[in-house]
Amino acid sequence: MIEQLTNSWKEILAAQVQQSYYKNLQSFLSTQYELETVYPKKEHILNAFMLTDYDSVKVVILGQDPYHGPNQAHGLSFSVEQGQKLPPSLRNMMKELQQDMGCEIPERGDLTSWAKQGVLLLNTVLTVQAGKANSHKGQGWEQFTDAVIEKLAERVQPIVFLLWGKPAQSKRILIERISDKHIILQAPHPSPLSAHRGFFGSRPYSKTNEALQSIGEKPINWCLDENGSKQSKLLL
Repeated sequence: MIEQLTNSWKEILAAQVQQSYYKNLQSFLSTQYELETVYPKKEHILNAFMLTDYDSVKVVILGQDPYHGPNQAHGLSFSVEQGQKLPPSLRNMMKELQQDMGCEIPERGDLTSWAKQGVLLLNTVLTVQAGKANSHKGQGWEQFTDAVIEKLAERVQPIVFLLWGKPAQSKRILIERISDKHIILQAPHPSPLSAHRGFFGSRPYSKTNEALQSIGEKPINWCLDENGSKQSKLLL
């Protein structure tokens, strides 16, 4: 998998290839993709890394595992492929974005424009069997993405980490064990089950931009048009 990368992540994560967990994960995935329907497509598994290089990361949004329905997952946490409607958690993210930043709620949910601005949209597990949420949990992805988080924590330039829900917040210790200079914003998960417990009203987007500006970084243009692309006029 890592050999598919064409940017600095390839070298940064190269040591993982020699780990036994990674070899076991590759074997597991090879069988799964051969025998089952698995999301996302093989070529999209590392999409988050392809779109947001290591030195370009300004923000991390940590999700759990990919959507398990057809034509949704494409390697970016919470994001769905071009042309797909908003799943419930993403719809709640867009509702909060509207309240927080005044952005229109888009009809589509492709977050590629965020990734291209330095938002690493990382799931803790990067693959899933069709129709079976969390089906690839415990197969090695957690070790891989923990290594990613630790490498990010080693960065000299601070990063804003958005940790939504308890599974994401459990990663806080990985970050703080390495460095106390990063900015961590916590809130309940945006799923319909928990969004009303504090995700709504948490203002993650404006707080992230305030944090970025405080460390000399350009803010993120969070607004999406109906096609999932940037509304450049809102940068004015």
